[in-house]
Amino acid sequence: MIYVFLANGFEEIEALAPVDILRRAELEVKIVGVGGKTITGSHGITVTADIEEKDVTTDDMELMILPGGMPGTLNLEKSPIVTTCAEYCAKNDIYLAAICAAPSVLGHLGLLNGKEAICFPGFEGELKGATISEKPVCVDGKIVTAKGMGVAVQFGLTLAGLMVGKDVEKKIHDGIQCTD
Repeated sequence: MIYVFLANGFEEIEALAPVDILRRAELEVKIVGVGGKTITGSHGITVTADIEEKDVTTDDMELMILPGGMPGTLNLEKSPIVTTCAEYCAKNDIYLAAICAAPSVLGHLGLLNGKEAICFPGFEGELKGATISEKPVCVDGKIVTAKGMGVAVQFGLTLAGLMVGKDVEKKIHDGIQCTD
């Protein structure tokens, strides 16, 4: 199961582009509402989550995704369920992905120590222990980070490739008319 955690103030494209791409890859994705089932993004778009954070189980977790946005990132970090799940992923070799400001959550938890990572410019100081990458999407072991909204599709494609292989990633890439 893939869990995408949304908190009020999330960046809509960073959340929904990966959800769309991963569902095109025929993966099971659940949108998790942090603080309730109805979550409003930083640009006023409201999303109804599939489940609430209290309903998340780590038993079948294959990937956890944290979108950025403000104050969404701060609201994610306030959730003990989000931080516990992130720590669980890191300890159990499960993919853990964050984009834009959200890699700061991983940095604050000490999960980026010795890892290469990227984030939205200005948040580099929050990536404690990380080597800052120049790549727009950075994969270091089971940690995947991305720079921001402009690379949300690439982020989603990278995650699809990691989960189901490069052939499916390329098929989706070509099917959605990516030009990179």
